[in-house]
Amino acid sequence: MLTLYHSPYSRSSRVIAQLMLMGELDAVEVITVDVLRHDGVGRRDPHNAHPEGKVPYLVTEDGQGIRESAAIMMYLDEVFGQPFSPEIGSPKRGAYLSWMAYAGGVLDPVLVAAFSGLDHPAITGTFRSIEEVCTTLAAALNQGPFLLGDELSVADILLASPFQWAPHLMPDNASIKAWVGRVGDRLDGETIAAYEARATAQLSTQAGT
Repeated sequence: MLTLYHSPYSRSSRVIAQLMLMGELDAVEVITVDVLRHDGVGRRDPHNAHPEGKVPYLVTEDGQGIRESAAIMMYLDEVFGQPFSPEIGSPKRGAYLSWMAYAGGVLDPVLVAAFSGLDHPAITGTFRSIEEVCTTLAAALNQGPFLLGDELSVADILLASPFQWAPHLMPDNASIKAWVGRVGDRLDGETIAAYEARATAQLSTQAGT
C-alpha cells in the first residue's frame, strides 16, 4: 500500500485534495505528522520518514521514497490511471510537464519572496518577478478555463494551491482569480476542511501523549 506523510494545512494538503478528487484517498495510508512552520510553530516529527522532515512524502509499495509535491502528484496520477493528465504522446504533454516544473522552480520561490517581503535582482533575475508570473499564468488562461485548455489537470491543482492557502498573494488579475475559483469549485472544499480539522485534532492528541 502507498504511504503518504501529511501535515494539515501544508503543501501536502494539495495531495490530499488530489486523492479525494480521484476517489483514491482510501487506497493510500496517510500518516499525519507535525512539521516546523515558517512562524516557528511545530517541530520536526520523528515519525516522519522524509529525510528532511518535510511534507509531502510518499513511500511506494516497494519502499521507494518520493519527495516534492510535483513528483508525488504526477506519480499518483499515473498510478491511478492518469485521470488528470495528458497521456505520453499527447500534444498537451509538454505543456503539462512544463507547468509541473514551473510550480516548484518558479512560482513557489517567487511567492515565498513576496510573502517574505524580499526584493532583490538575484531573485527576479533567477526566478522572475511576481508581475512576470502573473503575465505567464494569464496568457495560458486566456486560451481556456484551465492551464491546459478545457480540462482540469494536476497542474491546475498544484499551481492554484498557493493562492488558495494565501489569498492575499493572489494577483489582481481577473483571469487568475476566476481560474483559482474554478479549481476550487472542482475540489470538495468542505470535505477537505473537515479532513484537515480531524488531522489537526489528531496532532494535538499526539502532542499531549
